Amino acid sequence: MAGMERFSEAIDRLHPSGLLYSTYESRLSAELDRSNLPQHIAVLADGNRRWARMNAPDQPLVAGYRAGAGKLEDFCGWCDEVGIKVITLWVLSTENLSRAGDDELQPLLDVIQQLVLDLAAKGTWRVQIVGDRALLPQAMSDALSEAQERTSTIQGMHINVAVAYGGRHELRDAVRSLLQAEAEKGTQLAELAERLEIDDISNHLYTKGQPDPDLIIRTSGEQRLSGFLIWQSAHSEFYFCEALWPDFRRVDFLRALRSFAQRERRYGK
Repeated sequence: MAGMERFSEAIDRLHPSGLLYSTYESRLSAELDRSNLPQHIAVLADGNRRWARMNAPDQPLVAGYRAGAGKLEDFCGWCDEVGIKVITLWVLSTENLSRAGDDELQPLLDVIQQLVLDLAAKGTWRVQIVGDRALLPQAMSDALSEAQERTSTIQGMHINVAVAYGGRHELRDAVRSLLQAEAEKGTQLAELAERLEIDDISNHLYTKGQPDPDLIIRTSGEQRLSGFLIWQSAHSEFYFCEALWPDFRRVDFLRALRSFAQRERRYGK
């Protein structure tokens, strides 16, 4: 199937419209200011269900999730090509877990687990799971943990996969971790309150030790963060794209990078 898809894509590119697209994509890539690229890109891959309803109306919604997972793999490849060091993919929110029915949730969890295994199997990327794994089925949590451990020493691009992730959950967990660590050292609560600094909390986030995202991309026309990386996004640049996630193209990615490079980042100053 993958071979047929690549063949069809090659045929499409031979069509006049395909040739124009390919030429435009090549020009965008050539003009990209590679000295001014983000270190960390985060993406809210939104629109998979809407894509399924529009493009596969006779199929279950999992068709959209599978298409979206395939695009996430492509996206990782595009980021690696241009030298992005860290990316964060939000694939499942805590709200998704509570809203989705069993008939929809389990297929989605299966797609996410396979995505993580496929990313880890590349052998060139470090995969880290960020989120509250206690909310996931035990077998899935174990599989994700194993994939993370298997890639933990890889020095290539770092991929955070946000599963069962919520920004408020992350801040709660960071505060819990901080309090527990200080309690183990015998720190009194009043003493901690007196000397607590911003970096103390940052050091207990899921993404501790990583640069904050320079660029956050959201697809499907939605223009909000929905609680994504609340703490880390204080000085992030945002790029909103109308395309549903499975329709997000490399040219859209290059446009996002071009937009980022053209902005003057002031970091609140």
